[in-house]
Amino acid sequence: MRFRYANQELVSADAVVLPQLSFILRHGTRAIDATGLVDSGSTVNVLPYRYGIQLGAVWNERLGTLRLAGNLGHIPAQPLFAMIEVGDFAPVRLAFAWSQSDDIPLILGQMNFFMEFDVCFYRSHFELEINPKVD
Repeated sequence: MRFRYANQELVSADAVVLPQLSFILRHGTRAIDATGLVDSGSTVNVLPYRYGIQLGAVWNERLGTLRLAGNLGHIPAQPLFAMIEVGDFAPVRLAFAWSQSDDIPLILGQMNFFMEFDVCFYRSHFELEINPKVD
């Protein structure tokens, strides 16, 4: 199924447009509409702090912390599992590094978005094709 890059209509033709995808995130009984950067170069899925709070998660230092890499390396994070609903596909459980910062984007990365979905980028059309993995 092909999806247009979310928010691509808000920028000029010569701007850098990144592959952002709109979807629903669920945790427990709560659900939110979200938009995330589909980033094949990111090792993990990253969730900004505000999204975890909106989903009813509670920051708990006892859960342990995850070490993020690159320019996010200084930001504390901990594991959070949520269900993602993309288009008409069946919901899929994703593992997120829930960061203690709102100064980062929601990122869909290799662990485990790209393990659950096959993704093809069509940059010249501002589209990406996403299909659930086939067992």
